[in-house]
Amino acid sequence: MGGCFSKPKPVEVKIEVVLPEKERAKEEMSSNGKASPIIYKANGTSRHFQLEEYPVAINPYRNLKDVVEASVCYVKDLDNGQMREVDLGCGKALLVKENGEFYAMGHKCPHYGAPLVKGVLSKGRIRCPWHGACFNIGTGDIEDYPGLDSLPKFQVKIEKEKVYIRASKQALQTQRRTKVMAKCISLSNYNISSTNVLIIGAGPAGLVCAETLRQEGFSDRIVMCTMDRNLPYDRPKLSKSMDSHPDQIALRPKEFFRTYDIEVLTEMQVVAVDVKNKTAIFKDGFKMEYNKLLLATGSTPKTLSCKGKEVENVFNIRTVEDANRVVKLATSKNAVVVGASFLGMEVAAYLTEKAHSVSVVELEEVPFKKFFGEKVGRAIMKMFENNRVKFYMQTEVSELREQEGKLKEVVLKSGKVLRADVCVIGIGATPATGFLKQSGINVDSKGFIVVNKMMQTNIPGVSAAGDAVAFPLVLRNNKKVNIPHWQMAHMHGRIAALNMLAHGTEISTVPYLWTAMFGKSIRYAGHGEGFDDVIIQGDLDELKFVAFYTKNEEVLAVASMNYDPLVSKVADVMGAGRAIRKRDVETGDMSWLTGKGS
Repeated sequence: MGGCFSKPKPVEVKIEVVLPEKERAKEEMSSNGKASPIIYKANGTSRHFQLEEYPVAINPYRNLKDVVEASVCYVKDLDNGQMREVDLGCGKALLVKENGEFYAMGHKCPHYGAPLVKGVLSKGRIRCPWHGACFNIGTGDIEDYPGLDSLPKFQVKIEKEKVYIRASKQALQTQRRTKVMAKCISLSNYNISSTNVLIIGAGPAGLVCAETLRQEGFSDRIVMCTMDRNLPYDRPKLSKSMDSHPDQIALRPKEFFRTYDIEVLTEMQVVAVDVKNKTAIFKDGFKMEYNKLLLATGSTPKTLSCKGKEVENVFNIRTVEDANRVVKLATSKNAVVVGASFLGMEVAAYLTEKAHSVSVVELEEVPFKKFFGEKVGRAIMKMFENNRVKFYMQTEVSELREQEGKLKEVVLKSGKVLRADVCVIGIGATPATGFLKQSGINVDSKGFIVVNKMMQTNIPGVSAAGDAVAFPLVLRNNKKVNIPHWQMAHMHGRIAALNMLAHGTEISTVPYLWTAMFGKSIRYAGHGEGFDDVIIQGDLDELKFVAFYTKNEEVLAVASMNYDPLVSKVADVMGAGRAIRKRDVETGDMSWLTGKGS
């Protein structure tokens, strides 16, 4: 396993601008010259957009206007397993040397822009130091998530012991590449009530499934449906950047869906699935037949059951509109967050700069106790208290009091009464699978859809992915688990798509998640459910630490703050199938990171 090359030697940089190539002819909007009608519902009214109304470039990276070539270093300047950011004059690239070969690609992760030079290089791929996405150094293709795009790949040549990189200026500036995708060839005369692939849910699992199908050459009809009024968006930002506009956090622009013939039905709810007749029944009575079905419905937030639960200005953050409304109501007012969950704590952190006061109510004695353990939970709690957040622990809400129909106070079972102009509920969620009760699709006692390693249910032609499923986790001896992480939903969607095309691909990814509060991030890899001990290195008071979650003698998961890229390194070790022993992390021995341990 390689590490980052943190302090490169000074090198000669020679910039040579190559004359622009002739601009290629513009690509046609559709492979068959026909428009793809995409359906969006606004205020209950269907609108049909035609491709001709929105001309867009299919793949702007291919229409090169100019190219730059630069001598970036000498061959001897990099050892095997080293990476370096190099400047080509109009943008930067990442230069990698592995097994004697040089590779060059985009230097930023397309997800959130993390510097990949600080990531982990191992066995032909780079893992992002922030959120764990992996990219093939030979092709630039994304191989693990989160994120939708791959890296641009640049040409490398060696002349007279010098390393040259040749790249398009546009690719250097965008630092991302969308994989080549097929288009639908059967939309000119289709039946609106039937589709080859129906995807219920428009989160990352559904979107990645649709994109993967197109990337693999699937050219039949794909329909996604969602109860949301917006196209797929970056849902984790709802609690981290609450005043975002839908367009700012959209995973793909409208033009993308039109270009690649991925139809989206918004504000449409499926209320039943007839697997015998391969039909989905919508709330408004509309029925759609399918050949393949993906269930990616996600989860439904739990609500309070106390007196006054219907009072106005009490929210579950589920949509962009919810988040925007909370920010508006909380500005210079009193906000109460019920539940010290990831969502609740992120909301509380965001509101501290907006609200007059922020209070958190939680049943446990410290936040995140079940997930991060008591010591890490207390360190996080202290960070919040230092930022003016008031905690009311080991208690619950007994009543929400109103004045003129709007929230005025939150009454706790401890007897404490909190002034509140807005209240956010973050007490967990349940899988959105109630509509499957009579379907014959196997759902466990907690409501999760049971799938195999290929994301297939017990019904042929029906797959499931994302927060609503229980799937076999390789890391835990194929135990069926539910992992409601953003990264995991991406991978579920890809595996489901590949197996719709009979590729026989099994899921084996390492769970990876993060949370961000007050400008600080916690990274987490593995699956620590049931841990019985936590080994902490570093300084919790300084918020620079790494925590290993163990059960018996094995490390199940790791979390860190200000310790990048350690979590990504651990994820690579876990992904390689190597066990991490408790005694290794207790002694501070890190040789297991390189596979050189005993």
